[in-house]
Amino acid sequence: MATSILTPPRVLPDPIRAAIFDMDGTLLDTEAAHRRAFVETGHALGLPLPDDLLHSMVGVHRGGSRRLVAERMGADFPLDHFFDESDVVFEAMVEAGIALRPGAEVILDHFTRAGIPLAIATSTEAPYAAQRLEKAGLLSYFDVVVTRSDVTHAKPHPEPYLLAASRLGVDPAHCVAVEDSPAGVAASSAAGIATVLVPDLLPPTEEMVLASAEVLPSLHALRDLLLAPAEAR
Repeated sequence: MATSILTPPRVLPDPIRAAIFDMDGTLLDTEAAHRRAFVETGHALGLPLPDDLLHSMVGVHRGGSRRLVAERMGADFPLDHFFDESDVVFEAMVEAGIALRPGAEVILDHFTRAGIPLAIATSTEAPYAAQRLEKAGLLSYFDVVVTRSDVTHAKPHPEPYLLAASRLGVDPAHCVAVEDSPAGVAASSAAGIATVLVPDLLPPTEEMVLASAEVLPSLHALRDLLLAPAEAR
């Protein structure tokens, strides 16, 4: 697996030969659900997590989130118990039904009708990623699903995106990535993939904007951009 850091394209490839989507916060409203689970669990334990710590955990895999909480909350914080309890709260939300991000089906339908292969590159572990996509009715759209369990290095490392492109059989330079978080944008842009940033919980930082080919308010806006004449983009 090549891990060299590439220069991210500042324009979308023409033509786009594959699209690689983040899952949490991009297609599924799971980032908001995770945040609610962390907040509820922290308050239930009498150990609420500060807002800036919650922000820093957006788009970060479980191991990274555990490290962030341990570093910030100290050795006396009941780390295992906190994450076990927050998982119970989160899974109850999943069972009740996690909403799609606005425009998720619209943009996936657009790429599917155009014959463009699709992949997921997520920090969620197997088998949970496929289970959540299936429950949301989205799994059938994807030719490839790359999870945290498939890679040695999680986002913000480029490995998830490089592996997804490799499994699709498409050069990263001919792919587009769709992301919502700092870790995700760092991963996709480091893989040399033109990245569309559709923010979710966090406003885009200057670094995220500079690393992205497009910053759009919704997945609907991405579909509209792709339908626009080339000279109007």
